[in-house]
Amino acid sequence: MNAYEEYMQAIVKPMRQELVDVGFKELTTADEVNEFMATAKGVSLVVINSVCGCAAGSARPAVREAIKEIKPDHLVTVFAGQDREATAAMRAYFEDIPPSSPSIAILRDGQLEYFIPREQIEGFSVEQIRDHITGVLKQACGK
Repeated sequence: MNAYEEYMQAIVKPMRQELVDVGFKELTTADEVNEFMATAKGVSLVVINSVCGCAAGSARPAVREAIKEIKPDHLVTVFAGQDREATAAMRAYFEDIPPSSPSIAILRDGQLEYFIPREQIEGFSVEQIRDHITGVLKQACGK
C-alpha cells in the first residue's frame, strides 16, 4: 500500500465507522456484494457512502436517524471511491440508475425497489432526507 492509500484509509475510517456503529455491514469486495445480493431476503437498506460533504452532513446523519424509527432486515454499505470493485458490483444491480454517491437504495429480496440519488440528498436537510427514507422504508417494510 502506498502513502496515498494509507492516508485515504485513515481519512475515511471515521466515515465508515459512522454507519458500522449503527449496525451496517460493510461490503468491501465484489465477492461480498454478490454473496449478499444472492442471499438477501426481505428488505435491505444499501448506502453508497462517500467522502463528500453531503454524505457527511446529510446522508449519513439522515440514515442513522431513519433506522431509529424503522429498521429493515439488512443494513449494508459500500464506499464509493474507496472500495471500487464492491461499489461497481453493487451498482451493477441497479442497471438503469446512473452512478451516484452518496446514494441510498431500498431492495426487496435483492431487487431494487427504490433509489435516492445524490440529487435528492445534496441541498436537502437531514430531516427531509430522514423523512424520505423512513417513508420509503415504512412502505417497503409494510408498516
